[in-house]
Amino acid sequence: MSINWQEIIFHFLGGLGLFLYSIKTMGDGLQQAAGDRLRYYIDKYTSNPFLGVLVGIVVTALIQSSTGVTVITVGLVSASLLTLRQAIGIIMGANIGTTVTSFIIGFKLGEYALPLIFLGTMFLFFTKNRTANNIGRILFGVGVSSMPSTSLVLG
Repeated sequence: MSINWQEIIFHFLGGLGLFLYSIKTMGDGLQQAAGDRLRYYIDKYTSNPFLGVLVGIVVTALIQSSTGVTVITVGLVSASLLTLRQAIGIIMGANIGTTVTSFIIGFKLGEYALPLIFLGTMFLFFTKNRTANNIGRILFGVGVSSMPSTSLVLG
């Protein structure tokens, strides 16, 4: 029995590409959706390091990717929506949230990834409302980034 290395490499690169694109799409959607209300909530819930850690844990548990939370956090810092002090708490929480993510994977929440991708795509392609379009970006990004690795088989 021989191993088809080309197929393994192509599947790995394709899955990695989808994952990175979904993180970028989700981050772009969050940045574009950042109005005054989002800025208010970001300031309110990351005002002290303890709250920032809790935010990091919850968001990592929801999107099942500490890397995704870190990428989004860095994007929000570069968009001047977060300060470095706020970002440190969130990233620490994201690392703690990785443990919570393992429990979520045990509950197989990744089974809802395809409906999230579908909803996100519908919002992206069939709405002209900017807010709905940004929500579509977020749903699409969360859906693709939470897909189990076995679903990323491209062939």
